[in-house]
Amino acid sequence: MHEERSAKVTGRMVAQAAVAAIGIPLLPLLITTDWRWGEAWAFFVFSALGFFVSRWLADRRHPGIIAERWRKLDHENIKSFDKVLAPVVALGLLPILIVVGIDHRLEATASFFPAWSRWLALAVLVAAYVLGTWALLENEFFSGVVRIQHDRGHHVVSSGPYRLVRHPGYSGTLLYYLMCPIGLSSLWAFIPVAMVAVALVWRTALEDRTLAAELPGYAEYAQRTRFRLIPGVW
Repeated sequence: MHEERSAKVTGRMVAQAAVAAIGIPLLPLLITTDWRWGEAWAFFVFSALGFFVSRWLADRRHPGIIAERWRKLDHENIKSFDKVLAPVVALGLLPILIVVGIDHRLEATASFFPAWSRWLALAVLVAAYVLGTWALLENEFFSGVVRIQHDRGHHVVSSGPYRLVRHPGYSGTLLYYLMCPIGLSSLWAFIPVAMVAVALVWRTALEDRTLAAELPGYAEYAQRTRFRLIPGVW
């Protein structure tokens, strides 16, 4: 089984993982060259460590899920709307951190948030990442694109965080993005956060509609678990 998993890992996947786990979270420090910026170092270390640990745990629990996620654009049955929205959401952290770095370098709003709120936001950010990881570990069909995975025996998952909301992975992602401007002290970063949040909510609605129409049992599951992203709200 180990050899089967390893054979599915390509050089392109390794390069993409390195950029996602190391290159992007390091952007605020690279842009500012402020190597004494404690919050940015904490953000980088947690993001890099969390990425690799979550993927390692997911691949141990669901062999093949990481290959499915990293080969997402190779599939032929991707929904047309997600060919646009999936990259926007997946790369949403990039513009946020670029704005954060520029803001900090120019000292525009870098001191707006007090230290206690920055570290509290980083703690919430960790909790958001844990929620997303829980969803990834619970759902063996947690793909990087919207498609019905007939090739993998796709069925409804309603355990773990899926008892609370229908798209807990997106809930974690949304909360993670919202905490970035506070944790890294940048009011301007809320602009790209708002744009990515709109894309994420739109994608959630379209994916939910797709699953209800095409995945057996999902409509019944949606009646039991009423909310998509935020319990009690939507």
